[in-house]
Amino acid sequence: MEMSSLLNAKAVRYVASATSKKRLFQSIAETAQSVYGLNSETVIGALQERETLGPTGVGHGVAVPHARLEAIDQVLGVFFRLEKPLDYGSVDKAPVDLVFALFAPREAGVEHLKALAFISRTLRNGQTCEKLRANDDPAKIFAILSSTEASKAA
Repeated sequence: MEMSSLLNAKAVRYVASATSKKRLFQSIAETAQSVYGLNSETVIGALQERETLGPTGVGHGVAVPHARLEAIDQVLGVFFRLEKPLDYGSVDKAPVDLVFALFAPREAGVEHLKALAFISRTLRNGQTCEKLRANDDPAKIFAILSSTEASKAA
């Protein structure tokens, strides 16, 4: 799997502040709408619905909110690097500052799981997370995320 198949460079953002998980989801939905043409209200509802099943904050400052949507035919992503970590209700109770939101077609079982596994592996790498946290330029953040696939392929 390649990062470029999941993530458009325009969907990578450095966010100065997110005051709540609800506001974070709104910002993610606005980005998904502007970059991919998704309906922002549908995205917010799907993210919130998924979150009721259990927290998507996976620990170590990382969250991977995800949802299935009717309106898409491939897995799509949005990445936010937050300047100020946000209390997210993560499994380890640590606030998050790296957020990779994934959206999959409603019927995409295997592809959705492969994408979640790929993102989880990428964001479990301590060196990658350090590099992401050291940058506030979306182009550099996208380059860091994209370079992880090259190092895994070697």
